[in-house]
Amino acid sequence: MEKIIKEEIERIVYQLEGIQSSDGTWRFCFEGSVMTDAYLIILIKTLQLQEDKLVKDLAERIASKQTENGAWKLFKDDDGNLSATVEAYYALLMANYKKKSDPTMKKAEDFIIKNGGLSKVSSLTKVMLATTGQYSWSKIIPIPIEVILLPQSCPINFFDMVGYARVHLMPILVLANNKFSMKTAHLNLEYLNQSRDEEQDECFISIQSDDTRSLLSFIKQNVQKLIGLPNELNRMALDQAKLFMLHRIEPDGTLYSYFSSTFLMIFSLLSLGFTKDDPIIEKAINGLKGLACNTEDHIHIQNSPSTVWDTALITHSLLSSGVDVRSNFIQLPTHYLLRKQQYLYGDWSIHNLNSLPGGWGFSDSNTMNPDVDDTTAALRAIKPTISQHPNLSQSWFRGLNWVLSMQNNDGGWPAFEKNTDKEILKLIPFDGSESASIDPSTADLTGRTLEFLGNDARLTVQHPQIKRAVDWLKDHQESDGSWYGRWGITYIYGTWAAITGMRAVGEKSHHPTIVKAVQWLEEIQNADGGWGESCNSDIEKKYIPLGASTPSQTAWALDSLISVYDHPTVEIKKGIGCLINLLKEKDWTYSYPTGAGLPGSFYIYYHSYNYIWPLLSLSRYLQKYT
Repeated sequence: MEKIIKEEIERIVYQLEGIQSSDGTWRFCFEGSVMTDAYLIILIKTLQLQEDKLVKDLAERIASKQTENGAWKLFKDDDGNLSATVEAYYALLMANYKKKSDPTMKKAEDFIIKNGGLSKVSSLTKVMLATTGQYSWSKIIPIPIEVILLPQSCPINFFDMVGYARVHLMPILVLANNKFSMKTAHLNLEYLNQSRDEEQDECFISIQSDDTRSLLSFIKQNVQKLIGLPNELNRMALDQAKLFMLHRIEPDGTLYSYFSSTFLMIFSLLSLGFTKDDPIIEKAINGLKGLACNTEDHIHIQNSPSTVWDTALITHSLLSSGVDVRSNFIQLPTHYLLRKQQYLYGDWSIHNLNSLPGGWGFSDSNTMNPDVDDTTAALRAIKPTISQHPNLSQSWFRGLNWVLSMQNNDGGWPAFEKNTDKEILKLIPFDGSESASIDPSTADLTGRTLEFLGNDARLTVQHPQIKRAVDWLKDHQESDGSWYGRWGITYIYGTWAAITGMRAVGEKSHHPTIVKAVQWLEEIQNADGGWGESCNSDIEKKYIPLGASTPSQTAWALDSLISVYDHPTVEIKKGIGCLINLLKEKDWTYSYPTGAGLPGSFYIYYHSYNYIWPLLSLSRYLQKYT
């Protein structure tokens, strides 16, 4: 087996060397659903821009993703996603790529109507439809824009939400306030409404809960206490909203490096009087076009390219496999990562006043929105070079201190912002708010941070911050022994992070928490020796097997078991064999999404993951057992 593992490691390393960019980065595709492709078509056509080739290319990808029942899916074992189907259907009509009478479009229409029509799509889809004249603003978010004027001393204020939620909600509040609509004259989707009764609208049903009504009432009461005439307050809020967005535009023109927030910002600025040829709008549109990547057969618009994340993780996995730190193969990405360290006091500092900047972001264009996961990934990658060049150590220690400063009061780590965990904000009547409005401690962030702090910063469970984090993990273990992972799929991801994190800081392998987690992993191992979990786990909030093994999830499970056992077990050996077979076969499981963005709405196939995680787990097997 040792020879086969070495050969597989050499193959992966050779492939990574061949696809490295000249600047040292790896620019893999961050592949999501058809949403971004559809929205860009809708934007281009609504603004009457001349982008025929791009529209055709995007429409081809969208059309290729339609399934036999007429729907578009978020993942293979999905029955069909209503919002994705409406978005794809609308974009294909807008692009004039297909006619309404086309048999495949009729099947999509039937699926949409059968599943409730436009009133049942997600809140974001409704906003897009309302912005382009296909849905009524009166049926969407009932929050006044003046909420952004509430001071931070108010028990609930705009900055209690996490940054990625704020940059989406702000343009939505502007659009809703202005009831902005740019309808394409030749297109009307009214026939996709199953019912025209407003009371059937999902948003109106959702705000019938007592808790949500109380939240909205509280917000409106506090808005009414603001000093100023209503018209004056409204104008102040719109001015503040405009400045908020403009101050968070990245050098490439995007808002926080996200496609979705930039799409919303463009229309919200148009609603505030900007013209489509304004330099800010033009740069934003070019920024969106710059998010294009090539999949195997088509062009795809990424929601947020993963260049920094991929480059950091790949560099670390290559170093783990034995690649010489002095080689250009490692030095180029290391110096790229050093250039990407952030020195701005972004929104992260609102809840973390006493730390210097020093984190890393996810995307190449990201200059102001660092996160804990990218920072620990970058610090892992640059450490071997820092060790040889003490003059660079300030960057490493600055990043380390930033990570330590981001620990939540409860002992865990968030992704983006410290202590943004007010549970009441989950009640905001906008789909996904329960997952996207706040940034609480999660097992994956806490575990991966511990893994870095243990293996690279040499901290142990004796350190008070480490002990608090380990205690948080122990307190949040599921009854079956697993942990929920927020940013990957799902319980395998969270359990891997928790086990490897606790082991790295010195938690004993025979501790009951770890024993229970290992038993769970071994119980869910597939007959072929691998592991595979459905994206449905993320929606149902319980483990749901995929019925097949995926390379990433198999590698995560293996890494967990390798961190625990002193000698390779039967389960580990079977897992290694399965992993190598999966990498050779490359069937549908190779591209199954194992990254999570928003439960039930956004899942990611990281093209990099089939290199990173297998290389890491295979290398760790050799390091430990040979």
